[in-house]
Amino acid sequence: MNKTVICPGSFDPVTLGHLDVIKRAARMFEHVIVAVLVNSAKSPSFSTEERMDFLKEVTQGIENVEIVSFDGLLAEYCRRRKVDAIVKGLRAVSDFEYEFQMAITNKKLNPQLETIFLTAEADSMYLSSSMVREVASMGGDISNFVPPCIHDRIVEKINKKNG
Repeated sequence: MNKTVICPGSFDPVTLGHLDVIKRAARMFEHVIVAVLVNSAKSPSFSTEERMDFLKEVTQGIENVEIVSFDGLLAEYCRRRKVDAIVKGLRAVSDFEYEFQMAITNKKLNPQLETIFLTAEADSMYLSSSMVREVASMGGDISNFVPPCIHDRIVEKINKKNG
């Protein structure tokens, strides 16, 4: 049975928590699309291209992972790409409330689409991209939060943005 799933997110920047969910999904499913959301209403710290490059680098060697970007409704993108399910990582109960609403909405828009929740590993349960950006912007050490191969570029970009 061929199963294609999608791991959508802003990935601004990609964290070790994101990478954990992607790797776990890649072990469970035949094809994993990691989709960077392009949201014109938000102004991310990293461009879509930078976020995609980071993801391509940190998933290098995971053969069944594809990195893409998309805008618009996730449910419609999934229909076009023949995606079977959305995989979302959950850090805490507060994540569940929002993600549950999104799952129901996506199911209403695309009845064939399922949402699968993976709980975060204990060591990344607190971790978010916004927390990484905040710590880095204040000169804190983010080496325990992001993959080592992209650490320096994240710090450099955030330091440059903060002047």
